[in-house]
Amino acid sequence: MKKLFLFFALIVLFVSFGLASDSFAQNGPVMYFCERYDSDNGEVNISDRFTTGYLTVMVKCSYELGLRSVSIQFDKYNTSTGSFKYYKKFSYKVEPSMKYIYFSKNDESDLNFDTPGIYRVFLLDSNDKTVTSALVEIIR
Repeated sequence: MKKLFLFFALIVLFVSFGLASDSFAQNGPVMYFCERYDSDNGEVNISDRFTTGYLTVMVKCSYELGLRSVSIQFDKYNTSTGSFKYYKKFSYKVEPSMKYIYFSKNDESDLNFDTPGIYRVFLLDSNDKTVTSALVEIIR
């Protein structure tokens, strides 16, 4: 019995010390939104609530993302079903060394939130795996 107790005590100690390492609320890429990105002023009007129209999606990370091909995907909340449903998706090319990226209206795509609602926005890698995501509310 003493051996069993000692075994479990060692397991608890091992797990406790293993979990005692530094952990942070955001230890990966963070996504947020602004009206536009300006080369002189940076991010203009950061928020999580906007009127319909074009937005800029920002992604910031403390380390290089290591990505070349990414997508921004919108899923829209359906109040009738209480779930999110795929809405639209845009593809982009980026540099692997990037830590700070903004995605905005350009020739390839238009990050246009054309109807009011709550959207879940994803940054996806080339295998459609989520890198980061955020919610944004669009009003009239």
